[in-house]
Amino acid sequence: MANLKEIKLKIGSVKNTQKTTKAMKLVSSAKLTRTRQLSDQAKSYAEKINDVLSEIAHRVSRVQDDGMHNRAFSQNENPKTVDIVFVTADKGLCGGFNMATIKAVTNMMNEYKAKGVTVRLRVAGRKGVDYFTFQGEPLTQKVSDLSSAPDYNRASDFIQEVVNDFQNGVTDKVVLIYNGFLNMLTQELRVREILPISLESVEIKEESSMLDIEPDDDEEVLNELTEKYIQFNMYYSLLDSLAAEHSARMQAMEAATKNAKEKVDSLTVEYNKARQAAITTELIEIISGVESLK
Repeated sequence: MANLKEIKLKIGSVKNTQKTTKAMKLVSSAKLTRTRQLSDQAKSYAEKINDVLSEIAHRVSRVQDDGMHNRAFSQNENPKTVDIVFVTADKGLCGGFNMATIKAVTNMMNEYKAKGVTVRLRVAGRKGVDYFTFQGEPLTQKVSDLSSAPDYNRASDFIQEVVNDFQNGVTDKVVLIYNGFLNMLTQELRVREILPISLESVEIKEESSMLDIEPDDDEEVLNELTEKYIQFNMYYSLLDSLAAEHSARMQAMEAATKNAKEKVDSLTVEYNKARQAAITTELIEIISGVESLK
């Protein structure tokens, strides 16, 4: 049976851990509320940009007899080079949040490589950087402090390099992967092809448009909106991923707090048994001493 002092020290240590995990859960809960507000606002804006972009793109494609010339909308069924842009957290202690994204990236990378396609990785998040650096995979672009503090300007600078390579013909496809927020208990892995942009699933309303653009300006406006669309989608993915990260950390810390409580209860029972055994031993020794004196 373990020493009483050792058990008491263990109980105190586990209780301190329990306080820490409970505090981390409360902090993540507060941060989640704020991040969700920003994410919801960004989502509304992103949807509106998508509507406007889709309308102008369809307008341009109708004007051009032989279809859309813009590379950002030209579908490529057999890409030679693919950029995988993915978002992970800068910190751990959030369950399998990071590994879900890393596993999806690894699977996609292996699938493309099996087809002879060149894959380039671009990552926002220290955990993703650390993992693929350890695995010896080259990273075309990396940033370690953006996913924990999303900023529109920095997100735009990050994704602009991707857009430039695509427009210059260096890459043929860009895929964005991140773990997004679904609800307080669930995170959803999201895989999106952001370049080239597909308009097949977009529903264009036939009623009169509120857009008033000179015909000669359609291409220029389309190019500007395409950049804004990509930039804001990158920014939104960072916010959505951060909300999911806080949600995952809340669950992980709640589970850790529960496990700590169970461990304290178990150690308390062990402590009481050891104390009882020590008292019984002392009583037996006293009784034996008294008997020997008779």
